[in-house]
Amino acid sequence: MTEPVRDPLRLTQWAHGGGCGCKIAPAVLQQLLAQVPAHLAPPELLVGTATSDDAAVWQLRDDLALVATTDFFTPVVDDAFDFGAIAATNALSDVYAMGGQPLLALALVGMPIQQLPHEVIGRVLQGGAAVCRHAGVVLAGGHSIDTVEPIYGLVALGTVHPQRVKTNAGAQAGDLLVLGKPLGIGVLSAALKKGRLDADGYALMRRWTTLLNRAGVALGELEGVHAMTDVTGFGLAGHLLEMCRPAGLDAVVEHTRVPVLEISQALVAQGVATGASARNWASYGDAVDLSALPPPERARWQTLVTDPQTSGGLLVACAPQALDAVQAAFTAAQGAPGWVIGHMEAAASAATPTLWLR
Repeated sequence: MTEPVRDPLRLTQWAHGGGCGCKIAPAVLQQLLAQVPAHLAPPELLVGTATSDDAAVWQLRDDLALVATTDFFTPVVDDAFDFGAIAATNALSDVYAMGGQPLLALALVGMPIQQLPHEVIGRVLQGGAAVCRHAGVVLAGGHSIDTVEPIYGLVALGTVHPQRVKTNAGAQAGDLLVLGKPLGIGVLSAALKKGRLDADGYALMRRWTTLLNRAGVALGELEGVHAMTDVTGFGLAGHLLEMCRPAGLDAVVEHTRVPVLEISQALVAQGVATGASARNWASYGDAVDLSALPPPERARWQTLVTDPQTSGGLLVACAPQALDAVQAAFTAAQGAPGWVIGHMEAAASAATPTLWLR
């Protein structure tokens, strides 16, 4: 008896969500964290939980601090090697976003060990290891468990000079906003899961999600860079609002300057979006003003600015006079200068900072 013809293994079908789109919604996360008792913060803890930053930073000596973070998620693509590579790139990004240099990583692995072929699981691990080698990071171990859904990620450790730590809290009025990667990755992941992403679209998705945010190291050395984060599961709007709140500033984004993958634009016009996009809007949409946009554009841009970016780009708030140096750092690291998408300004209401999309 011959074996029946089976569809190729699709990792995304093993997960209820994928990539940074499976993050807990911002509003729900805030409620959960509010139940955790506050801890005393010793002076060595330079960055903790107060500002929802990308990583923790612990000062070791006057000229050296440790950057520590972790990130993991369920499959955003079907190819096992690519899943591992994307997850590792995304995890290392949190160190770069603090201005740090990643040095050491530990793998976090959860797999349905009785259901997935072991060679597929091995390819996930190989993809993560390949990215670590490319980044000059030592993958020194990790931990694995048997789970219902495939999960992969890293604990990432790096170093930074204490005076060069970049948080998301230091933006100043008049700062320009520079974005390192285009939006639309979440839309592509939704299209992939629906079987609507062609080979060219997949190649584009893989290119951007495996591009290391190495520019963060050089950006950390620039005094004119006042704040930095990376755009991931909460979308551009969510992570930009995390810059606005601690600084007590509004952000103004010129929608015509925001880079969006062309194929993602077309897919959004066809109604393709992630469930995380709607959850993001429900969490913080009252702080985003789209009223300056033509009515037909509002729904499209609501989807785009809330689109969860798996392994998204760095978002930098810098003094105007530092722009040339910022764009030079981006160009040296990834071959393009990034995009100036707007600026920070005094808040109309300090109690409720707003993102204005114009």
